[in-house]
Amino acid sequence: MTIKEKVKNAVKALDDKKALDIRVIEIGDLTTVADYFVVATGSSSTHVKALADEVEYQMTQAGVEPDHIEGRSTGWILLDYLDFVVHVFLGESREYYNLERLWSDAKEVDISDFITE
Repeated sequence: MTIKEKVKNAVKALDDKKALDIRVIEIGDLTTVADYFVVATGSSSTHVKALADEVEYQMTQAGVEPDHIEGRSTGWILLDYLDFVVHVFLGESREYYNLERLWSDAKEVDISDFITE
């Protein structure tokens, strides 16, 4: 499975669980941390956990395991798959950390083909 297929699977899992404002940022040219960040918002702490759980479940079904997961009891859950990282935020936490601004030099990936309308 290619990195783009993995990212697509993560985006679809988030979309299937009604994540808000899903974005994919290509950061590979700017850092060695990962190639992509997938960023999404949940409407409540329960929704954030459900989103992260669904990504983990769908990726495991595809044979891809996270290297580690952080923040299970916070407003920001991070799932690190090494070549891409999924960030699931509560709205206030996403606004505060504002990863899109922090990585504003990165290219945003068009995910319109990955999600349902």
